[in-house]
Amino acid sequence: MHEVSIALSLLDVAEKHCKKEGYEGIESIGVKIGKASGIMSDALLFAFDAVKIGTIAEKAHLIIDEIPVTGFCKNCNNNFSVEEMYILCCPKCGGTEFTLETGRELDITEMEVF
Repeated sequence: MHEVSIALSLLDVAEKHCKKEGYEGIESIGVKIGKASGIMSDALLFAFDAVKIGTIAEKAHLIIDEIPVTGFCKNCNNNFSVEEMYILCCPKCGGTEFTLETGRELDITEMEVF
């Protein structure tokens, strides 16, 4: 379960930033996670709740914004968005020459601190 290492990394980044800016604690951390990132949101929430114990984020909650997979098909010039985690072809024409535009994100977008 790689979500544990991701939760540890998120917590590490948040704690370092918080301490650098002189804050004492973290109330929430907002993250954007792309559906094609391979990260399971439920597993990340569970892992975060486990690793935050005994840290300045012990009472914090993780807010996850899931980003859909979007892309552009070079065959039919179609911009598309899908709910699936992975895409093998354009949903309009079936073409395989496309670029993914979103869906691989893992970004901290906000923190609520005190």
